[in-house]
Amino acid sequence: MFLNFNSNKMFFFFILFFSTLISISSNTWMGCWIGLEINLMSFIPLISNSKNLLSSEAALKYFLIQSIASINFLFSIIFKLILMKNFETNLIFSILINSSMLTKMGSTPFHFWFPNIIEGLSWFNCFILMSWQKISPMILLSYYINNNFILLISTLNVIIGTLGGLNQTSIRKILTFSSINNLGWMLMSLMISDNLWMFYFFLYAFIISIVCFTFNMFNIFFINQLFIMNMNYSIKFSLFINLLSLSGLPPFLGFFPKWIIINFLINNNFLLICFIFILMSLIMMFIYIRIIYSSILFNYLKMKWFKFFIKNNQLILIKIFNLISILGMILSTFFFM
Repeated sequence: MFLNFNSNKMFFFFILFFSTLISISSNTWMGCWIGLEINLMSFIPLISNSKNLLSSEAALKYFLIQSIASINFLFSIIFKLILMKNFETNLIFSILINSSMLTKMGSTPFHFWFPNIIEGLSWFNCFILMSWQKISPMILLSYYINNNFILLISTLNVIIGTLGGLNQTSIRKILTFSSINNLGWMLMSLMISDNLWMFYFFLYAFIISIVCFTFNMFNIFFINQLFIMNMNYSIKFSLFINLLSLSGLPPFLGFFPKWIIINFLINNNFLLICFIFILMSLIMMFIYIRIIYSSILFNYLKMKWFKFFIKNNQLILIKIFNLISILGMILSTFFFM
């Protein structure tokens, strides 16, 4: 099952949940820092596994990278307290705060740890790292955002997230670079409106949860497994819809927030940035179509006797998710008339 937790893991999961609430509800920088540290110390037991060397290595790397980001964040707070009123100090402080938060969420140019760590995680931990772990840094980033700096970073996220996923055969790494790509759109939505960011984030988390649930159900980690496995065509159709929705293809559900961001960029004469965002989305769409192509059209005779028996409740859950994603087509038709 997707949520196969023992009691200890469930305890750390609840600590992870409440640590995020501590960070985003604190009214001091030190309170935010404490919440981030609790979040770090609760997520490491979730990803570490003594029987899996890759998970243990991922936990150690994650601890080291997040500790460096936390030290940078703490140094920024002390730096701000010592030199309070200087304008140049405010500029340096905002860049330091933004850099430490970008490191914590795995954004460009601090993204090098992200694909390596996620390769050693289970699908559920991948989902947490690609969605829930971005909430605290993103909200703290909005408190002291440097618009010009974040505009540059969001553009780099979209470019590097797309180009990094082109030569990958691991599905986890493809979804990691897809997360970096979507992070660029999220940062842009954060500059426009907090409500738009929430809308984009929850839609992204919903779609990525369906994709991770599907791959976890079949224990699939690489593209070549997709044409070896005997998958139900309704499952392939679900994967097809949700991956295209993740890329922002109209008129699927994931197209909503991207269309709002594109409208904002055009209305504010950011035409070059808008062109880059749309072009990178098209390339990202090609990467997803490559996954779908291998799962639907390739025929591999070996191991065709190996059958998957899916429980009815799992199949019903996927069909409900499918229905919600398809409803995006109907909603977008009426919304943009």
